[in-house]
Amino acid sequence: MIQLITLVHLRRYSAGDQGGTPVIEHAAAPVHVEHLRPGDHACVEFDDVESRWEVLTAFAQIGLARGERVMLLLDPDDLDDAATVARVDDGTGVAAGAHEHGHLVVARNTSLYFPDGRFDADRTRRAYAAATQQTVDDGHHALRVAVSMAWAPRAGWSDDELMAWEGSAEHLFRPARFAALCWYDRARFSEHMLAGAREIHPVHVLDRLSMLEVTRHPGGARIAGSGSREELTRVLTDVLARGPEQSPLHFELDLAGARDVDAHCAWMLIDLAGALPPADRLVVRCDRSLEMVLRGLGADAVPQLELAVASDLNDAAGVA
Repeated sequence: MIQLITLVHLRRYSAGDQGGTPVIEHAAAPVHVEHLRPGDHACVEFDDVESRWEVLTAFAQIGLARGERVMLLLDPDDLDDAATVARVDDGTGVAAGAHEHGHLVVARNTSLYFPDGRFDADRTRRAYAAATQQTVDDGHHALRVAVSMAWAPRAGWSDDELMAWEGSAEHLFRPARFAALCWYDRARFSEHMLAGAREIHPVHVLDRLSMLEVTRHPGGARIAGSGSREELTRVLTDVLARGPEQSPLHFELDLAGARDVDAHCAWMLIDLAGALPPADRLVVRCDRSLEMVLRGLGADAVPQLELAVASDLNDAAGVA
């Protein structure tokens, strides 16, 4: 089994910036689908069917495990209901039982957005609000919806019309009882539309379960997603690379919310930090358990490596 490690982000800035605000990208880092929570309005872009169903299956199974009602709004050209349930079930029997008892709902996007052949924004928002309230009344923690946005080009909508709709429903997410994952097939949408979707949605989901995404910008880099130990080593080695002419650099790796960071990964972090020039620093934000592992393996003997423990950071910020 491939071990997956979830990273929050890595920042890079020169030592000369440490006295002020680091030059980093302020756009939200893409997250793994497992990090979606009630109240999130998210988007994801897909290139292929297999990766889409991999993410949608995880989306559904995670929601069901959390006691949420899951609704998949597919395009009419997608899998039929029975094939969809079988795909999401993945041989576990969980999704099949959930579908039978109304915890998993499979429908077509056209039935919600064009019930009488025309689109009415107020009616659609009311339908989502009513479905959310019914979900809570039925005893579920929240409603999570994944919707194919293919209904928009099917209806002949322009990019601007679709972006206006996407930006108009934020009030639905404020009670934190509703989450939506809007998925876009890259073959059906212009890059202008996809860029607009990324800007409008507060949360951007990675399009694969096992993937590390690196976003570079002047003075910094950001890593998000999940990957094997080998992938993590390769990506971190590349990001930490520097030219001899560069001034001392300061890197920050946030692992406070990471999963499954074992002793092998901890050794790798220590080795990478030890290979940095003496003036460079790699700050690892972590929880108490990872701190104990790193210190037990000799982190204190590597001056380039600094540990910032999550509970200490919260205390300093006045968080109870």
